[in-house]
Amino acid sequence: MDIAAQSIEGGFADPVFNAQTVFRAVMDAMARPGSVQPLPAFARPPAPLSATAGAIALALCDNDTPLWLDQTLQASTAIRPWLGFHTGAPVANTPADAHFAFIAAPAEMMSLDGFSQGTQDYPDRSTTLILQVGDLVSGTPLLLEGPGIETSATIAPAQMPRHFVEQWKQNNQRFPRGVDIILATSDGIVCLPRTTRIKTMEA
Repeated sequence: MDIAAQSIEGGFADPVFNAQTVFRAVMDAMARPGSVQPLPAFARPPAPLSATAGAIALALCDNDTPLWLDQTLQASTAIRPWLGFHTGAPVANTPADAHFAFIAAPAEMMSLDGFSQGTQDYPDRSTTLILQVGDLVSGTPLLLEGPGIETSATIAPAQMPRHFVEQWKQNNQRFPRGVDIILATSDGIVCLPRTTRIKTMEA
């Protein structure tokens, strides 16, 4: 299949319903950090962009939301035209210009402070990072506390960035500025809003 055909295929079959379903899952996951919100495979983006990350892009991105792709995703000639065709979103020149950043290789990603942190007046202008992780059980166990979490929650996402917990502590300290994270697996999503406190579970 040529690039032009590939960029047109694989979008939402029912754009309004699918987008609403994804948007609701993201909102629910942001409201209850650490909870897994299931998400059907509504989108079929070109690899290595995952179906879940692709669906998030289709639901949240438009021509006013510049995107950043990590090197793994930039290496694919098909992903950028696919996102452009289905969302109209421009590609950001730098991570700090991006509203959304899609990361296929979180273990190798740049530090969180390289992305837009928003401003004191407009903290919502920060970057939301979508990290593709293999699963939520095989990585280092993380203890989550904070708004939206009754007592605590535990997740163990695979392939997380090095020194993630230390970076996240700095992210907390920048509040109300700071980035938010969506962890995308093949089954669903978990959100880590900037208000969530994260510790490594003591063995």
